Amino acid sequence: MPRRPLLVAAVTLSTLTLLTACTGSPEAGRPNTSPPITTSATPSATPSPTPSAPQWTAEQQTAIAAAKKQYSTARAAIDAALAAPTKADRTKLENAGNGGAWITTVLEDILDFQDSGWYASGRTKITSLQVSSVNLKLEQPEVRLINCIDTSAVVIRSQADNKPVTAGAEGSKRQKVSSRVVYAPSATGEKRWWLIAEQELGAC
Repeated sequence: MPRRPLLVAAVTLSTLTLLTACTGSPEAGRPNTSPPITTSATPSATPSPTPSAPQWTAEQQTAIAAAKKQYSTARAAIDAALAAPTKADRTKLENAGNGGAWITTVLEDILDFQDSGWYASGRTKITSLQVSSVNLKLEQPEVRLINCIDTSAVVIRSQADNKPVTAGAEGSKRQKVSSRVVYAPSATGEKRWWLIAEQELGAC
């Protein structure tokens, strides 16, 4: 299997330990001298207002729309490259908005597929695409996204016989990821949005 299952397969999740706090009780052999608790009708507390979603400015909304569109385009180009790894082209991936450290990760996965004689059938689905933060004051303005990537339709197959490749246990096929999309110049100097980093956050 590829070294980076985020692209086409699932990630094994670590177990999270929940720590709970306990309230104290009277010590053994010592009477509880606390006064008895009397019950009386008391008005219920007014619930705190639910925090509202961030109110983005018109400029931020334009950036968000462009970043989301570029993210989807970048992801689609990766699917296409892994479907035909022997024909994968870096220029096409870059033209789709894959850049920075992220495109290095993608190219390494493609090389793994080429060396192993594999290809990926099916397509990933972006089932949710939400904004985590927007900062347009940076030298490279950025939009950070929290996405859910569904790879349940993706099957890694052997190019020799088209049969599915089995390689160990798999975790969830739906992964939450944090993505960083920035507005930066291309090799020709033209500015555009780029997907430059992605980090797994667990199942979604």
